[in-house]
Amino acid sequence: MGKLAGRVAIVTGAGMGIGRGVAGALAREGADVLVAEIDARAGADTARWLRDEWGVRARFVSTDVTEQDQVHSMVDAAVEEFGRLDILVNNAWRTLGYDRLERTDAESMRAGFDMAVMAAFWSMQRAFPELAKHGTGRVVNMCSLNGVNAHMYSVSYNAAKEALRTLTRTAAREWAPKQVCCNVICPGAQSAAYQRVADANPEMAASMASANPMGRIGDPLDDIGPVVAFLASDESRYVTGNTMFVDGGGHINGVQWAPQVD
Repeated sequence: MGKLAGRVAIVTGAGMGIGRGVAGALAREGADVLVAEIDARAGADTARWLRDEWGVRARFVSTDVTEQDQVHSMVDAAVEEFGRLDILVNNAWRTLGYDRLERTDAESMRAGFDMAVMAAFWSMQRAFPELAKHGTGRVVNMCSLNGVNAHMYSVSYNAAKEALRTLTRTAAREWAPKQVCCNVICPGAQSAAYQRVADANPEMAASMASANPMGRIGDPLDDIGPVVAFLASDESRYVTGNTMFVDGGGHINGVQWAPQVD
């Protein structure tokens, strides 16, 4: 029996990439999973994979995390379907493109904050009563080394992810008396965005991998997922307010991949 048996998790953006791998790792440890995803085909496929591969209960709920009512419905659906909620993983993101700060428009900034900060804010608020019920509440928010290191040409992404880190730490401090642990992971893994780069430009993908101290890009299921599973489990009951870099040491050398921008 896995260390998350009897627990219920929500993973946003679980249709592909890191989110799918995280959902799989939680299911592998016995958690039932609500797959929140805007892409209906990808979300349904992930839920089916979780059921078939690990025999857990899994439900797909179509969710646009930039819409407050849909985020609230997502949380409510998890409780209605599974009877409780223990784990919330805010992962959903779509690429906004790259440009210089002086050319980045307000719409792009708002979109970044809606996807990262407001989505997590809404889901955490809605989930808190359930997370605080059993002493097993866990929040894991996906942030980025790009924000920590001020990656060039992605100001909306960087600013939103760093704001999400602060939101997470604030929640960790306020919710600690309720034994709700809130942590951040900055992953270096085969995200959907990375996969698009790899498909379009294999040489660039190889260069990105070689720049990592371990010489590779992390696997969502087997490298990132187990760390999320740890943070979701009783083993992490005294761990809160932390930022964990799960990136093969990428944060040590500070190597950045900079897109071509005029």
